[in-house]
Amino acid sequence: MSNSEIIYTVIFYVFGLLTIGSACIVAFSRNILHSAFALLLTFFGVAGLYVFLQADFLAAAQVVIYVGGILVLILFAVMLTNKITDIHMSNPATKPWLAAPLVLIVFAGLTWLIVKTDWAVVETAKLISEPTVEKIGYAIMGKYLLPFELISVLLLGALLGAAYLARPKKKD
Repeated sequence: MSNSEIIYTVIFYVFGLLTIGSACIVAFSRNILHSAFALLLTFFGVAGLYVFLQADFLAAAQVVIYVGGILVLILFAVMLTNKITDIHMSNPATKPWLAAPLVLIVFAGLTWLIVKTDWAVVETAKLISEPTVEKIGYAIMGKYLLPFELISVLLLGALLGAAYLARPKKKD
């Protein structure tokens, strides 16, 4: 193994551990603000993993859409909500002992799948190094322009409907 392959492998595992660790913080933290900031690290970790898969468009979309849009919206909602630390939400119907066997079964199944799968190993020299953004841009603005525009109109309608439903009710 050359030095560049070792560095490549170490950086990959750092991004993997960052993603898994921060996702665990999101899932298990009792503080919603800590969960929101850990979600930021999770999104960046996933974007880094996309870079390693040479999916540059997905990495850029991950950062722009999730970090730049959705996470900022979540942080504003958390920080602007009045007295969010005073709210104590509980669900007395939760039974973690009931979920534990299911979690263990899923974990065992995934572990078995990972061990038994014959993973294809590609040398780093054989990986495609050309960017994918240009091809995706031509596809969206060419062959798939009509479905792309229809989805944007559908999302605009959903946004208007959400704004209509969220508006304050008039007092008669």
